[in-house]
Formats: sequence, structure tokens, C-alpha cells
Amino acid sequence: MLDPETTETVAGSESGPSSGTLKKVGIGAAVVALAVVAFGVASRISATNDLEAVAADAAVPTVSIVTPAKAEGGDGLVLPGNIQAYNSAAINARTNGYVRRWLADIGDHVKAGQTLAILDAPEIDQQLAQAKADYQTALANQRLAATTSRRWQSMLAQDAVSQQEADEKAGDLAAKTALANAALASVRELNAKHGFTQLAAPFSGVVTSRSAQIGALVVAGNAASQPLFTVSDVHRMRIYVRVPQVYSSQIHAGMKASLSLPEFAGREFEASLTRSANSVDTQSGAMLVELQADNSDGALKPGAFAHVRFAIDGAGNGLRLPGSTILAAEDGPSVAIVGNDGKVTLRRVTIARDEGKTVLVSVGLKPGDKVIDSPPDSIRTGDTVRIAAPDGKGAKGAGGNG
Repeated sequence: MLDPETTETVAGSESGPSSGTLKKVGIGAAVVALAVVAFGVASRISATNDLEAVAADAAVPTVSIVTPAKAEGGDGLVLPGNIQAYNSAAINARTNGYVRRWLADIGDHVKAGQTLAILDAPEIDQQLAQAKADYQTALANQRLAATTSRRWQSMLAQDAVSQQEADEKAGDLAAKTALANAALASVRELNAKHGFTQLAAPFSGVVTSRSAQIGALVVAGNAASQPLFTVSDVHRMRIYVRVPQVYSSQIHAGMKASLSLPEFAGREFEASLTRSANSVDTQSGAMLVELQADNSDGALKPGAFAHVRFAIDGAGNGLRLPGSTILAAEDGPSVAIVGNDGKVTLRRVTIARDEGKTVLVSVGLKPGDKVIDSPPDSIRTGDTVRIAAPDGKGAKGAGGNG
């Protein structure tokens, strides 16, 4: 038979959890909650780090690279040249006025002294008429003073007047003579200005530009205004070439060169080197030279581009790069080279020959250099880049070979 007290105790213990059990459950729940929070924070930190890594990775520009190609050849040194007229003069107005008419147009052959245009200068015309009238007045006064002075000198010889009076009349004659001379000088000055209303060719040549328009106002001494005409002497042409310093010692006056122009395929023009600057430009690293070529048939045009070939042994040797790899800078051309660590180095180069789409580099490159093609102007030494994969489907590490 069961004890009633024992039965009540057992029944009480089965009716609910003890306080110790509740405490354990609470601690477990808190641990779980802390674990969940910690996991969430860790996940967020990880996601943030991943985003920062992706952003940093996206900030590294992807570039295409090329490697220099070895160039061997004995075709001499070929450089770009600029063709200019033997003489060229911009014709500007030397007096204010309006264009009455022009007598020559572009392409016309003119002789030295030939009138190109005539200006109307009404102000000069009025000033000239006034100056002529003033001169006639001064001349009349001078003649009267001369007559009076002679009369007083005659009377002085007869003691009819004093020496003082005779000297006064002689002084008046000198003053009136000076006034007449000043008036004559003014007339001559205005005559010269009036002569400037006719614009003339300074030498024989071809009119290569005309901006004169009938009725247009022209102002003398306006440096900002466009010349009314440009006349060029094209019987002989000057060709200017910048020779890289590495070849400057082989360039001398009297040596021959040949010109080739894109519009005359297969034809070469002979030129002779007449002079050089004998100094290397600090910005381009090249020496300016001048050649001259006969242009009796008028084939060479002022302002045209030409390839100038000098017969220099070994000038064809070097490394060839696409022209798109060259960075133009104040201190000369340079290229951007990627190292094995993905860092960029800007390196000065010497261009021996500009071939249009490609350039021949004589100094500054080594075989195997990884040169960035079409580098941005903002690229600097020390920048980090990623080299694009050859198939264009992705990018590979900066230390790749491209």
C-alpha cells in the first residue's frame, strides 16, 4: 500500500520542470541566439570583404599588350618630312580701308609687283587733300617770306633798314621754309599710305590663299586678322625633317635624300640637305634639318607630308611597334611597359622611323618587353594593370605573358 505523502511528492515532481532545468534551458537558448547573431555578423563582414575585393579587382584596368618585333633592314633611315614653299609671304593691309576689288585668286601665278587687290580709303583721301592744301599755303608763305627777306637785304645795303630788321626777315624766311618742308613731308607720308591701297605681290609665285572679300573692312596692323592673300614661291621647295639624336652624327650638308609622297606611288623626288640646326631639341630629342628639292613641274605642294629616306647604313635595325603604343609627352615619346608584378613603367623611346601604322624604335626597348597598346593618357609609372587574355574571353594575372 502506498504512502500518501510519498504519492503526493511524486505527483508534484511530475507536474512541471524544476528550476534547475529551466535555468539550463535559458542558458542554452542564449547560447544559440548568440551563435546566430555571431554567424550573421560574420556573414555580413565576409560579404563586405567580398564586395571590397570585387570593387578593388574591378578598379584594376585591363590592358592589351604587344611585344616589339625585330626589324632588320638596310633600306636606310626613313623619317617624316614637312614640305614648305621656298618663300611664302602673307599679304596684309598697311592702311585702313574697304576692299574695292581683288584681281587675283587662289592658284593664280603672279609676278613680282603685280596688283592683287585695290582698297578704298576715304579717310586717307581726305587727309591727303588737306595735306596738299596745307602744303600750298606753307609754300606761298615761304615764297612771300623769301621775297621780303631779299627786299630787306637790299635795303640794308642802302642803310634804309637796320640789321635787326633784316635779320628778323631772314629768320621768318627760315621758319616759313621749315613749315613748308613739314607740310611736304606730310603730303609724302599720306601719298605713301595711299599707295598701300594697292596690294602687290612681293615676288613671283602662286596665290595659295585669299580671304579678301569685296566691301570688307580691313584694319592695318591687326595681327589677329587673317591675311588678305598668301603668295608662295614654289619653283623650289624646302623640306624640314627632325632627325633622332642617335643618327644626327651621320647627317651632313650636301648629302642626298629621296622623297616619296602617298599621291605619287612609285615615284621618288631627289633632294639635297642644305643646312641643319646643329642642336638637339630638348623636347623631341631630334635635330631639325632642311633639304631642298627642285619643283619645276609643280608636283610638290606646300604643307604636304613626305617620307624622306637617307642612305644611312644600319638605320633599318631596331624594334617595331604599332603607332598606337606611343605616348606623346613634353619630354618626348614614351611607351608604357608592364612588369611581371603587373606594375607599369613609362619609358622614353627614340623613334628612328615613323611608318604610319607602325614605328621603328631605335632606343628604349628590349625584345620581350610587354608594351601596352593604346594606353590611356592618364597612365603613370607605378599603376597596377591586368593583362587581357589573348582570346579576349577574360583576363589573366598581371604577371602573364599576354
